Amino acid sequence: MKKTLILIPALNPPQNLIDYVYSLKDNGLNNILIVNDGSSINFLGIFAKLEKIEGVKVFNHAKNLGKGRALKNAFNYFLTLPNLDEFNGIVTCDSDGQHGIKDVLNLSKTLNNYDDALILGCRNFDNGNVPPKSKFGNKTTRNVLKLLYRKRLTDTQTGLRGFPTKIIPEMLDIFGERFEYETKMLIHCFEQDISIKEIEIETIYYNNNSETHFNTLVDSIKIYKVIFSSFFKYLLSAISSFLIDIGLFKLFLIFFIKFLGRGAKSIILSTGFARILSSIFNFYVNKNFVFNGEKNTKNTIFKYYSLCISQMILSGILVSLIWNITKISETFIKVIVDTILFLFSYQIQRIWVFKRK
Repeated sequence: MKKTLILIPALNPPQNLIDYVYSLKDNGLNNILIVNDGSSINFLGIFAKLEKIEGVKVFNHAKNLGKGRALKNAFNYFLTLPNLDEFNGIVTCDSDGQHGIKDVLNLSKTLNNYDDALILGCRNFDNGNVPPKSKFGNKTTRNVLKLLYRKRLTDTQTGLRGFPTKIIPEMLDIFGERFEYETKMLIHCFEQDISIKEIEIETIYYNNNSETHFNTLVDSIKIYKVIFSSFFKYLLSAISSFLIDIGLFKLFLIFFIKFLGRGAKSIILSTGFARILSSIFNFYVNKNFVFNGEKNTKNTIFKYYSLCISQMILSGILVSLIWNITKISETFIKVIVDTILFLFSYQIQRIWVFKRK
């Protein structure tokens, strides 16, 4: 049976962290790394006692660098172990003792069965002892992730996670230094088709979760900035492309009117040339800035224009059908239809057109 490194990031931890570590060791989890993420001087005695326990190693940050940085520094340390092949991976747990020993042990054993999946210890948020703000925050986040990424997770903010050795190098490349890092980690798994295995764990909260260092406003903003980052870039790309399309249309229209006069020919030609150029701009922005997609342009440009043409045809058909049924303004119908198709297009571009291989 391979060993598991238990990783505990800690900032001003409670005194009972010492007893918690002894309980981990009593259950055969003898390799423990604790990252002191810039705790105040009043807590240094706790870390001094922890460091004296056999099998426990303490990393000290001179200042608070954030949970994301604490995790990544520990991941890097793990990958440099001379006996790395003796380990199945890492299990992370919080320093406040809210992850039951049996659940930590269960995740450690589960790592032996899933060598390429992120394992999440998931709490039951319908449990009566869950603080209202924790329940609301987690349910909101999981619903937003489901809407944008079409993935359903039970617990998006769990600190009890299992990382098989195989996927840890990828975790080092993920953006984020503080609490938002754990959310970015989930999105990375969605985008790279890394499996996520959920295991139900005991739901434990002490003192209404008063020990948490999660700042509801500041950290929530960072988390939702990460979640919506791709969509906001997509929206900005669409607006920019629209403005370029309109601007080019006006320029081409002036040119063609001068040679062909006013009329359908000038409008059609101006529309066509403007749309070709603005779509090229949109393609390269979406590929390199919004989705950071596959580098091979040939593999994506055919899919991109197939989507554009399909979207244009579907828009025309739906607007015509709805108008025939309702007889309301064609422009109003088109705005509604194209908005819905715009949202679907985001999902299709993310999971198909610009998906990295």
